[in-house]
Amino acid sequence: MVQTAVLGYGTVGSGVVKVIDTNHDSILAKAGVDLQVKYILDLREFPGDPNAQKVVHDVEVILQDPEVRIVVETMGGVEPAFTFTKRALMAGKSVCTSNKELVATHGTELLALAREHQVSYLFEASCGGGIPIIRPLRTSLCADVIDEVAGILNGTTNYILTKMIDEGLEFDEVLKDAQQKGYAERNPEADVEGHDACRKIAILSSLAYGQRVDFRDVYTEGITKITSAEIRYAKTMGKTIKLLALSRKEEDQVLAMVAPHLVSANDPLFAVNGVFNAIFVHGNMLGDAMFYGQGAGKEATASAVVGDVIEEAQTLGRTVQSEWSKEKLVLAELSDTKKRYFVRVKGVVSEATAITAAFGATETVDARLDGEFGFLTGRMTEKEYQACADKTEGILSMLRVREK
Repeated sequence: MVQTAVLGYGTVGSGVVKVIDTNHDSILAKAGVDLQVKYILDLREFPGDPNAQKVVHDVEVILQDPEVRIVVETMGGVEPAFTFTKRALMAGKSVCTSNKELVATHGTELLALAREHQVSYLFEASCGGGIPIIRPLRTSLCADVIDEVAGILNGTTNYILTKMIDEGLEFDEVLKDAQQKGYAERNPEADVEGHDACRKIAILSSLAYGQRVDFRDVYTEGITKITSAEIRYAKTMGKTIKLLALSRKEEDQVLAMVAPHLVSANDPLFAVNGVFNAIFVHGNMLGDAMFYGQGAGKEATASAVVGDVIEEAQTLGRTVQSEWSKEKLVLAELSDTKKRYFVRVKGVVSEATAITAAFGATETVDARLDGEFGFLTGRMTEKEYQACADKTEGILSMLRVREK
């Protein structure tokens, strides 16, 4: 029997306990692991809950109990999750988590600490919710040299954009709907401003390239400026708009960013809609692969966490290899990266010659919107785009175009 403790009895934590209890016999039969939840740490009481007798309010009870071999951290945030995780690892207990903020901020230190104490620190659920991606990166794909990771890594923003596209609604209206349905938090900033996706792509990039990617270095834009006008242009071009988190090797550098992109119909990410997420990976031998599924949700995320618990239970006494160098990877300057751009501008289509004078060869896009039109540029660097934009009056908005 392997005794575990769960820190935090919220949405994910209660889901973890449910998965272990409900699927106990199946886990034992398939994985040969007899998992039991001995403690649940929370400040609250849960009268009437079937696991109420397992709730404790002092983390010391867990840290000082030698029977507890695995700690599941589902508290969220950096503190006290970081302190509790660090002390658990130092006490010789393996830890697994769904906390992408903690992994992105302190993952390098916690992985080193786990190795030092011959335990494991795993975080499958931190990036794709229920989508398996971290384990494939460190096991199934370890024979490949990964040169690109890109995807839709936030279900809230994907739901909002899908609803705006399908129903012709504006951002604020759909955000309220998402909050009412529980897809968006009361304070949705981390999702809609791209911060959540930023932390996730930093973690995935660190694993893919073997060096620490600091999420604070990743250029990040959200979706709050997307309007029905951009969506109308996208439909006119046979494209859609997705908030993409991406990183890729370009010669001897790595570009990482989070921003809305125009995505073409032949791109595998085009049809990923609603609360679903997808992660695209390219390897030098594998070629293209995509991992698709529910990126969030109580049961889906909890299932991924328990997968880590099982692996840690099967490898007690040694460290599951999952790490990157503590040396920080210096990212490519966004201004030097090349791509195409879609631009909305005030005026009429007959004035497109003035655009050509500033940008060179362009493709005009007419979405039949009064007093404006759009155009697609050729490939140019962000620096070159900005220089052209500075010479052009009336620019309303810009979207980058994903090249695939």
